Amino acid sequence: MNSGEPSTGQQIGVSLALVVIDFMLIAWMAFGVGMEAWADGYESDSASATGAASAASQAAWVLVGGAVLTGGGLLALGWRIPGVVQLVVLFGGAVLVSSLAAGG
Repeated sequence: MNSGEPSTGQQIGVSLALVVIDFMLIAWMAFGVGMEAWADGYESDSASATGAASAASQAAWVLVGGAVLTGGGLLALGWRIPGVVQLVVLFGGAVLVSSLAAGG
């Protein structure tokens, strides 16, 4: 192990801190999609009720972009554990949020 590489303990600590932030972001995005879906339920014309799909698309792009930027950046810096955790958690959140709008 190089002296410049972070220790496993540091990487796990950073991973845990980032996972808390990730879960808060995913919860906020899921809440926004849920509110849009709830509002769409009150639309008189169901063909024009696309707020949830639009919100889910935006949320998925934010989460995927966050995964690529933070996960990829951490991997590029040599922080393998937090980088992989970021990629897995944020991509999983994007799948979750997009499935909420699909009704699943």
